[in-house]
Amino acid sequence: MKSVIQSISTERLTLRPLNSDDAEFILALFNQPDCLKFIGDRNIRTLEDAEQYIINGPQKSYQEHGFGMMAITLPSGVVVGLCGILKRDEYDLPDIGYAILSEYYRNGYALESCQGILSHYKEQKQLLALTHPDNVGSKNVLLKLGFQFHKEILDNKNLPVTHCFLLER
Repeated sequence: MKSVIQSISTERLTLRPLNSDDAEFILALFNQPDCLKFIGDRNIRTLEDAEQYIINGPQKSYQEHGFGMMAITLPSGVVVGLCGILKRDEYDLPDIGYAILSEYYRNGYALESCQGILSHYKEQKQLLALTHPDNVGSKNVLLKLGFQFHKEILDNKNLPVTHCFLLER
């Protein structure tokens, strides 16, 4: 079993492990139009589906890998998004991922939370990042973080084309 996942603080945000209290947020996040378009349909339709996502996704990843998707919270405690490192079976390297509730776009939360994750997980010398070709905002975040376009992936699960970026540090 890996070490306990600790919260990460940035200038304006706290990233913390997800728990069952986050089910309502997960349900809202994964059913907003941009998530469905750019990340894909995760079939999260009920609070129970959201709880199962948290248990079988992030919490399982914390135990198996020592990292996973974390809740991005404001000082008030409001959860505005997700950010973390994932290890997918189909890729040799882990990848960084993030998603922000649309009402919190354009506040720099994706960039700031990714910077916090990258600072905390310094041992990850190479990371991938996957994004939909039309997701210009996400591509801009990745470029600001130092990722470079690596390749185009055809037929990535339920998305027809995915752009893969690579960070080497």
